[in-house]
Amino acid sequence: MFPERFSNLPEYAFPRLRSLLDVHDPGGDVIHMTIGEPQHDFPGWILDVIEKHAEEFRKYPVNEGIPALNTAFCDWVSRRYGVELNPDRHVMALNGTREGLYNAMMTLCPETKNGKQPIVLLPNPFYQVYMVGALSVGAQPMFLPATRETGFLPDFASQDADVLDRVTVAYLCSPSNPQGAVADAGYWKTLIGLAEKHDFKVFADECYSEIYRETPPVGALEVARDMGADPERVVAFHSLSKRSNLAGLRSGFVAAGPQSMKRIRQLRSYAGTPLPMPLQHAAAKVWADEKHVDVNRKLYQEKYRLADEILAGVPGYQAPEAGFFLWLPVEDGEAAALKLWKETGVRVLPGAYLAQEAGGMNPGKEYIRVAMVAPKKEVARGLTQLRDCLYN
Repeated sequence: MFPERFSNLPEYAFPRLRSLLDVHDPGGDVIHMTIGEPQHDFPGWILDVIEKHAEEFRKYPVNEGIPALNTAFCDWVSRRYGVELNPDRHVMALNGTREGLYNAMMTLCPETKNGKQPIVLLPNPFYQVYMVGALSVGAQPMFLPATRETGFLPDFASQDADVLDRVTVAYLCSPSNPQGAVADAGYWKTLIGLAEKHDFKVFADECYSEIYRETPPVGALEVARDMGADPERVVAFHSLSKRSNLAGLRSGFVAAGPQSMKRIRQLRSYAGTPLPMPLQHAAAKVWADEKHVDVNRKLYQEKYRLADEILAGVPGYQAPEAGFFLWLPVEDGEAAALKLWKETGVRVLPGAYLAQEAGGMNPGKEYIRVAMVAPKKEVARGLTQLRDCLYN
């Protein structure tokens, strides 16, 4: 016997992409522009830190994070957002934020809301763990289109009051994956205000916060503080994967109010997969350093300018505000990805694979997602071939 709750899950995006493309030969030298796996250099000194603490691989890791790491999280939040957190009460280390985004739902979403099945609000397209988290707790995922018409962010405020009264959690990714849209202070204030009025939590996925063109994106924690919102209202997630090009280090953290964090830490004691101790020491040093982040950001800013130049004549092209993805309009995302692969060897992701059909439409169907994570020359070559193949 098997549970029914996951029986209708679509195939995950990347196995689905392999099924679409890999039965065909590439039309040229392969250029990978599908997965958001940063290829820029990470700080070389991190290896020295790991080696220094290598003996601690024999130890069971500290579940909630070693004091130095939790302090580094809080110091970073203070520098970045001007919000003061207590390392013992407000933060916890994560083995990558996907773990945290899932387990926070397991920990904090009640079984019912006002006597009814709870609703979890998700942007559409979305990071797929949001949906699985909602299904895991028996909640109803409600997909809100994040389209050009809505500024590529979901319109939470347009939902009916009877829907909002059933909501337990609203996920928001800002800067958004895949569109690169940024929620400004007014947007966050509206969402947090709705959460205060209708008593639900905001899960703020801010993993792309350090990759932007000019202005640092505002954070949910600072807006909530300025509003005087309930300290338990916002749960924020951050990561080194994009900020520091360390996807394999698996260092993220969750920040929340003390009551939420108490419950998050308790579940972690039973079901968590903590980061090995040498990696925790290394992560603490990386969170404390901003020089490499500045260098990394400048490299992405060069690629923004490159994309703007190469794709200037593409109908409907909208330059991303932040992040490292391009969300490019096409007639059909699957057909475009297949054509591009067969004719050039450039590999991109159909937008429909990141979204769900809701209200009779899939808001990703007429898009492709293009990751600008490779070195600049390779990105330029890939974008040029993409433009010439799909838009000329």
